[in-house]
Amino acid sequence: MKVNWKKNLFKGLCLTSVAFVFQACYGTPQDFGQDVLIEGRVVSKNSNLPAKGIKITIEDGPQYVYTDNEGNFGFYTMQRDNLKLTFEDIDSTENRQFIKKDTLLRITDEKVMVNIMLDEKE
Repeated sequence: MKVNWKKNLFKGLCLTSVAFVFQACYGTPQDFGQDVLIEGRVVSKNSNLPAKGIKITIEDGPQYVYTDNEGNFGFYTMQRDNLKLTFEDIDSTENRQFIKKDTLLRITDEKVMVNIMLDEKE
C-alpha cells in the first residue's frame, strides 16, 4: 500500500484550519483573561422599585445594555483600571422618569457587582 503523504498533509491542514476558524467564531467571551464581567441592578431611590429600560453605556465605546424588567443588567468588557458608566432613562414614558447618572468604577477583579439608585425627575 502506497502512502500518499501529500494527501495526508492536506487533510491535516484542513482539519487544523477548521478548528482555528471554529475557535475564532465561537470562542468564549473571556479570551485570554482580558475581559471583566459587570453585573448589577438599577432601582428607584424613592420607591426602591426596579428601573426597567435604563440604558447603561460605557464611556469610551459603543457598547451598551438595557436593564430588564427586574432592573438587572450584565455585560463583558475589556479589563482596565477604571470604567465610567452612564445610566440614562431613554423610555421615560414606560415607567417613571429618572435623572441621568454617571458612575466611575474601579476594576479590581474579573467580576464587579454594581447597585445603582436613580433619582426620579419631579
